[in-house]
Amino acid sequence: MNGEKPIPTVLAIAGSDSGGGAGVQADLKAFAACGVHGTTAITAITAQNTVGVDLIEAISPAMIIAQIKAVADDIRVDAVKIGMLGDRATIEAVATGLELLDGVPVVLDPVMVSESGADLLAGEARQSLVDLILPRATVTTPNIPEARVITGLDETETQAGLAREIVRLGAGSVVVTGGHSEAMIDLFYDGESEVEITGEVHPGRSAHGSGCTHSSALAAMLALGHEPVEAARKARAIASRAVADSLEEIGAGPGPVDVIGVRRRP
Repeated sequence: MNGEKPIPTVLAIAGSDSGGGAGVQADLKAFAACGVHGTTAITAITAQNTVGVDLIEAISPAMIIAQIKAVADDIRVDAVKIGMLGDRATIEAVATGLELLDGVPVVLDPVMVSESGADLLAGEARQSLVDLILPRATVTTPNIPEARVITGLDETETQAGLAREIVRLGAGSVVVTGGHSEAMIDLFYDGESEVEITGEVHPGRSAHGSGCTHSSALAAMLALGHEPVEAARKARAIASRAVADSLEEIGAGPGPVDVIGVRRRP
């Protein structure tokens, strides 16, 4: 190393998007944009593009654990980002794998529905997510509909109420993202302080992969040493810029966000 500062490494535990817009493909791009090295433990393979998800095939629990172990045995893991889990067996495997990463900060993006509307988390697996993964999360990043599913609270509950309930369920802190609200404000809560996080808003721009990009950038910022609330602020700015630069000419549906500035490159 010759005295050089080690490059932080983040492990993405998530599904693969064959269209390159979301999942581990989006995670790796976000990690690179933030200046950290990305590793992966793939939980599922999806056949999808910008208009829909055609097929989902789960990776075996043994392979998921083996991927996590292979990374942990050889490469330092400074943070973990968890995305699509899919079913109960996968959730149980990831919970086992996390035991190999004791003390590493975890960002949970509770992926439930794809941008095109496909279910990415089985209904019977939702309680397992709450019981086995949520309490291990340093930060979880649900949007408002996902927060309602996690908490079981109805449409009358406020964003702040959802945040408080998610922390009560065991998360270290939460960012209830505001993309499904008129105000478009993210709300951070850690059991003590509520912090509103605002940023650029780009109505009408494609946002495919924005949630993955946001949570991955947040994990990268934790790996770089930022406290959760500051990591959340930086992640919001990164995801907002990625939406502003979205590649709307890619595919017939919503194009992917662009976190690495593909269009600006020579």
